[in-house]
Amino acid sequence: MNAREFDSDFRARLEALATSNLSDACDRVGIARCAVQGIVPRWGRTRVVGRAVTIRMTAAGAVPAVAHLGVDAIAHSEAGDVIVVDNRGDLHHNCWGEILALGAKLKGVAGVVVDGAVRDVDACESFGFPVHARGTVPSTARGRIVQEAWNVPVRLGDAPVRPGDVIVADVNGVVVVPIERLGEVVQAAEEILAKENAMLDALRAGESMQEVDRRFHYEQMLRPPAAGNKS
Repeated sequence: MNAREFDSDFRARLEALATSNLSDACDRVGIARCAVQGIVPRWGRTRVVGRAVTIRMTAAGAVPAVAHLGVDAIAHSEAGDVIVVDNRGDLHHNCWGEILALGAKLKGVAGVVVDGAVRDVDACESFGFPVHARGTVPSTARGRIVQEAWNVPVRLGDAPVRPGDVIVADVNGVVVVPIERLGEVVQAAEEILAKENAMLDALRAGESMQEVDRRFHYEQMLRPPAAGNKS
């Protein structure tokens, strides 16, 4: 799916959904290992939606350092893409900072999602570039870690991410949606969100939690609806 198709068919719909809706939808349609915990905004309550452009990191010396991390990924990103950095959850070594963030922002990248640590978060906030990561450190990546490869399959936590898969990140964490199943996941998430909103409306109207539970079959929320029945 190219950037134009994604933007026209799915971006607005995904921006209306929380990661919790999408995680529930993945459960409903049988996609395991889609939700990632612990990767959250490093400033504010930013939200990131887009197709993944991936980077895999490794220890310095393990492979030749051909280019500084992120440079190729930024150069080949399209507007609205999300850069995903797999540093295996390492909280000791930074793999994203101010210069990369500004370069990505000027290219139109929607944000970065890092399974590891970042730095220069205050600078990224000053020019409004969303940075979602596990932690922050002040040290440079130079001499510590290098880019092993980019535009290759990686992982965020236990979730596999391929180039072009869809990333949605918010204050709750990250959800990875396989691109070939995006339509069914979004449809299921919209159905779940509509039902949850109806439940909230019922509670605000004075129904008890027990009444709402019975009427909306709360425990069965993630079962696929029967044919012809969207309740």
